[in-house]
Amino acid sequence: MVASETVSRLGLKCLMFLPCMMAIAQMPALHAQTSRPELPLYAQVDITDPNNVNPIPRNSSLLSIKAGQDLMKDAKKAIDSQNYPVAVKKLQDARVVFNQLSNFYQQLAGSFAGIDNRLVDGHRRKVIETANLRDEATYQLALVHRAQNQPELAVPLLIQVIRSQNPTRDLGKKSYQQLYELGFVDTPYGGNAASSTPSPSPQPR
Repeated sequence: MVASETVSRLGLKCLMFLPCMMAIAQMPALHAQTSRPELPLYAQVDITDPNNVNPIPRNSSLLSIKAGQDLMKDAKKAIDSQNYPVAVKKLQDARVVFNQLSNFYQQLAGSFAGIDNRLVDGHRRKVIETANLRDEATYQLALVHRAQNQPELAVPLLIQVIRSQNPTRDLGKKSYQQLYELGFVDTPYGGNAASSTPSPSPQPR
């Protein structure tokens, strides 16, 4: 009798715990379903499908020419409203983006040298394009610092532009003119020689 009662009690306890055990067994699957992160739209595209020529959207990265140009546009808006601290930050970020792009395209051009001249030429054009955009951002940043009466920050940037662009090019000439107007150099250069009197501090454009 005692043994029979013991077996009955054990059976009853097993029946009581059975729903709990089943619920616990289902929890990992439920967790896996609810915790799975939502994939971005481009990640849901089958990249093995030959019909998907460009599954990842262009210019979606912060490291792109468009991203740098957008930063330049934001800087111009900040300059127009004389919000110079914001303009400085945007122009600094644009310089970083364009400089990294220029370096990366230069590395790619070097990697394909002697292998595919078509790719080398294409990447070299990107090197020049991004370097020019970087120098333009640098020049605008120097003008903002000048507008803030911070020549100690403007001068090094202007010299960087001259070294990169060459003094004979338009941006190089304008940068040297800025150095002259700031009093950092005493002698005007080339076509700027007639401008012996420094002009008023320019506004960044």
